[in-house]
Amino acid sequence: MAGTNSTEQEIIHPDGPAIILIGAQLGENIGKAVRAMYNFGLTDLRLVAPRDGWPNPAAIPAAAGADIVLDKARVYATTAEAIADLNYVYATTARRRDMIKTVVTPRKCAALMRGYSDSGQKVGLLFGPEKAGLKNDDVALADAIVSVPLNPAFASINLAQAVILMSYEWFQTGTDQPEEYTPQLDTTPASSEDLHRLYDHMERELTEAGYFRHEQRRSTMTRNLRNIFKRSELTLEEVSTLRGVVKALATGGGPGWIAEKAALDAQAKENAKENDDE
Repeated sequence: MAGTNSTEQEIIHPDGPAIILIGAQLGENIGKAVRAMYNFGLTDLRLVAPRDGWPNPAAIPAAAGADIVLDKARVYATTAEAIADLNYVYATTARRRDMIKTVVTPRKCAALMRGYSDSGQKVGLLFGPEKAGLKNDDVALADAIVSVPLNPAFASINLAQAVILMSYEWFQTGTDQPEEYTPQLDTTPASSEDLHRLYDHMERELTEAGYFRHEQRRSTMTRNLRNIFKRSELTLEEVSTLRGVVKALATGGGPGWIAEKAALDAQAKENAKENDDE
């Protein structure tokens, strides 16, 4: 999903988990992992013995502009050195290991890491090479294993997918974005008076057109129509458009409606200007 907006405030999580890529094989894959990190404000990239060395020019285009992560990347000879300053480390792997170690889901892992980082402790995530994943010696250094619930017959995901999945779960533990909302842009919500004018206008024209053929059902029909528009959470601009539609369908417009619509449009523009000034 494209959606980069350079006018928005940048979100960086300096207390977020370190992303530790062990033995990464391709610069392109490192770049894609870097892009995934920066999508969620993570910038602490640690590379353990990357196969093709570092810096790797192939990572730059794949990072898609996440230069801050590339520039801050640190290289280590061993996993032990890469995690030396971390208090809690989690190993991402889909394979069963011959060791007794707690296994958590990405969501549980993110919640644990958030709690630790909020108390001032440093956390990290281990990711193995693309071909074979983490070695048991690396997993043994972790406090727990992170295992993604997947199709058991096809549980392998690529490096960037694993990084973005864990980064996303981490980000969600600290976001306050509502689960559902409707952007209002530079619009003005319609007032009850605006809606009642729409209702009266619509019902008057429908009466003229003979829509209410059965008087005993008129109240139910008008109530249904009002509920439709009330649920829509119309803006003033949308009410103005609907009234123009009703008038055009009924009479093809006319001087009286044109003047009233111009007044509604002027009111909408004035309200938008006041909102901008605030």
